[in-house]
Amino acid sequence: MPGEPEATPAPRSWNTSCCVVGGGPAGMMLGYLLARAGVEVTVLEKHADFFRDFRGDTIHPATTDVLAELGLLEEFLRLPHTEIPELRLGIDGQTFGLVDFRHLPTRCKFMAFMPQWDFLNFLASHARQYPAFRLEMSTEATGLLRRGEQVTGVRARTAQGEVEIRADLTVACDGRFSLIREHTDLPLREFAMPIDVLWFRVPRSQDAPPTLGYLGGGQIVLAIDRGDYWQCGTIIGKGTLPRVQAAGLADFRDRVAHAAPFLAAGLAALTDWDQIKLLSVRSNRLKRWYEPGLLCIGDAAHAMSPAGAAGVNYAIADAVATANHLALPLRTGAIAVADLQRLQRRREPAVRRAQALQRQQTRQLARLSQGNPPIQLMRLISNTPLIKRLLGRIVGLGFRREHIHSPRLTDHR
Repeated sequence: MPGEPEATPAPRSWNTSCCVVGGGPAGMMLGYLLARAGVEVTVLEKHADFFRDFRGDTIHPATTDVLAELGLLEEFLRLPHTEIPELRLGIDGQTFGLVDFRHLPTRCKFMAFMPQWDFLNFLASHARQYPAFRLEMSTEATGLLRRGEQVTGVRARTAQGEVEIRADLTVACDGRFSLIREHTDLPLREFAMPIDVLWFRVPRSQDAPPTLGYLGGGQIVLAIDRGDYWQCGTIIGKGTLPRVQAAGLADFRDRVAHAAPFLAAGLAALTDWDQIKLLSVRSNRLKRWYEPGLLCIGDAAHAMSPAGAAGVNYAIADAVATANHLALPLRTGAIAVADLQRLQRRREPAVRRAQALQRQQTRQLARLSQGNPPIQLMRLISNTPLIKRLLGRIVGLGFRREHIHSPRLTDHR
């Protein structure tokens, strides 16, 4: 009737067996594996593409073995990437080899550095070969759907309006600041971190040895070769960004150049603090990773420190284990809380050990950035192959490797 307000249109509704929230490494790998197993899966990514700076670029030997088990390794290695067989640290002009991957029982005896957007696009392109896979870009989850204690899906915002996505299982893969997790009562344990990281680009003006980290003048600098520029990170004390900014950009550039002299010429391109982004280092772990109808994996379940660059590796391992355990229950529509409990029992011990090691590594990084570098210790490690190989296993493989055991439907094309 005239004068009456127009009724708000009802949200659209989609149905799927599994709704994966977040198109990062865990989400894209899980979506691919479930679709490969014939499970209807919808992956939601809130951005229009995967292009974001300051994401983890490391592909560990354990992950390249997973790609090999999937028959994807040769194609993956044809993408632009850098192969690092040994992680080295440069200290005041000296170089020390600390982590050796060359003796691992893996197909690739190196860590690969590849822009994460290339890795995610690679996974998405292969997942789209399966009719059970659906990737919805520019689709942001805004809340959970529930029926009593059971999570039955998510609400999401798209360019066309609101949508309700109903699913037998919702998997939160939406990172360390997980919105899905915030809509639950799952208890979260935070671990204090003494550092933050500043990320920035430096135009490439000269080559440098294949050394990942540099230390000098109380500054630790990470430099990742991106072809025509260096993706750089430097460690600062937790919450000290205002102090760093107050000292001025010139002081910041000088400190970075002291640690990594080959960056000196390119650092002149840093003329505004807007070019330097803060990564607030965070480490936490859910005490319980699940509710009925809901599972959290990757950073949504256990945010990792940047130390050891382990986050992507553990996220991929979570996804592989999730597909191994849940593909068949999802195909039969018989997913149970006990299935989610078993998954956490499998993955949590490895995550606990990795996070404990990372806390120790992070404290060491904080000390290194505040005092004189332990040259003698670095020399001892560099000259002891057994220690370097042990560190290579811990960094390259993680504490519990996961292998592909989820089924594959062969009639997908």
